[in-house]
Amino acid sequence: MRAGFARTVVAVAAVLLVPLAAAGQAVRWPSSSPPRSLSARDVKFPPYELRTLPNGLQLVVVMHTEQPAVSMRAIVRAGGAQDPGGKPGVAAMVSTLLDQGTTTLSAEQVADRIDSAGGDLETGLGRDLSFARVVVMKDSLAVGMNLLADVLRNPAFAQEELERQRQQTLSALRVAYEDPEFLADVVIDRLVYGDHPYGLPGNGTVESVRALTREDIAAFHARYYAPNNCLLAVVGDITVEEAVAAVTRAFGDWERREVPPGPAIKVPDPTRRVVVIDKPDAVQTEIRVGQLGIARKDRDYMALDLVVRILGGEGANRLYRVLRSERGLTYGASADNETLKRAGQIVAEASTRSETTGEALRLIVNEIWNLKRERVGEGELGDAKAYLAGNFPLTIETPDDIATHVLNALFFELPMQELQTFRQRVNAIDVDDLESASIRYLRPDRLSVVLVGNAASFLDQLRGVGFGKNELVKLEELDLMAADFRRKAGGVR
Repeated sequence: MRAGFARTVVAVAAVLLVPLAAAGQAVRWPSSSPPRSLSARDVKFPPYELRTLPNGLQLVVVMHTEQPAVSMRAIVRAGGAQDPGGKPGVAAMVSTLLDQGTTTLSAEQVADRIDSAGGDLETGLGRDLSFARVVVMKDSLAVGMNLLADVLRNPAFAQEELERQRQQTLSALRVAYEDPEFLADVVIDRLVYGDHPYGLPGNGTVESVRALTREDIAAFHARYYAPNNCLLAVVGDITVEEAVAAVTRAFGDWERREVPPGPAIKVPDPTRRVVVIDKPDAVQTEIRVGQLGIARKDRDYMALDLVVRILGGEGANRLYRVLRSERGLTYGASADNETLKRAGQIVAEASTRSETTGEALRLIVNEIWNLKRERVGEGELGDAKAYLAGNFPLTIETPDDIATHVLNALFFELPMQELQTFRQRVNAIDVDDLESASIRYLRPDRLSVVLVGNAASFLDQLRGVGFGKNELVKLEELDLMAADFRRKAGGVR
């Protein structure tokens, strides 16, 4: 170390002794351009095996020995879309109560058991599914697996826990109803999906949560929580034989049951509709512009996903460039491509000052039109593909990340080999594919629009940008379950 340091000192001294006459020569300053990116390293998805227990439970084991941990993630094919008619929030409450006590363990004992193993337990849900996840070190595999089985199979749904969670949910909903972002998100869901269960508020409404009973919750669990309606991924430092043995001990005697089919309601065709939620104290307007998209299993998923990324995603974001960089109308703008089991939606979003609401809305819609009217350039597509392919390794770094990828493939009935070919499939998309997807799926003439803000300050602007026909709903009258979003007299929000 000291020898190296001495050489450095001598070199510096030599530079300082250069004759002054040399100072007049041109100085080569370091380049300010960024270094060239490294070539993408080859990433292989870890090996896996699929098994099905006699009771119908589908199991996938992924061997990933880089960390001495094991992730166990189970999903049940039932989420908010399976809520009983007129009772949104049932599936969410079931999911919330799974880890709040079983028939043999109290909520406190469940928490103590996972904490003593140095692990993590989480439950949650989406529109199509519910999930429970346990992560432990390998030497606590039996503890983690048995706890996962207990919360899935034997939740107590104790009345006192139900009441505690009910009050927390109601408090959260009351706060959310004052949040313009939340309001814009839930209203655009209702507009795009209409009366389909995908469009209903997954956490319920104040009225529906108040009306929930223990019988509602227990009935939902009995109807959908069955081994033949469940997928389980075990990922980590574990062999297939160890995983199968642990799963069989914990889940093998779980009796299979007949599970009712999913909702048969058809997602409505796209229809142009503009809803303004009037919140007079707002100084900004939350903007959502959406339309129906496609299901995850659709063959055009990758091409349309890249179209939406170019509109407002990572790697390329026209909305951000136009609204933020060029016009200074917002701090951020984005677009998302939500793909579900039976349908999907494309939603662009931004927030802007009340006085620039009309201009921001016009620009968002114009960018959607541009994607339909003009071919995307090779460079722009290349940037989006580079980000998507380059980011992929970061999404499979941990056992839990890997479990999520595998379960998504199984749940959406995708070819499992796609896990190994992600980058190749991304890089195979060309501008012709994007043009075809844009023409086929984008409907800028039938967009749903939601604006949440001080309506008095921007309604006149809407007429000037072609959205003069709109529905004005006062915040205190808002009812997410009503077709016209207006609460009937005497109703409670």
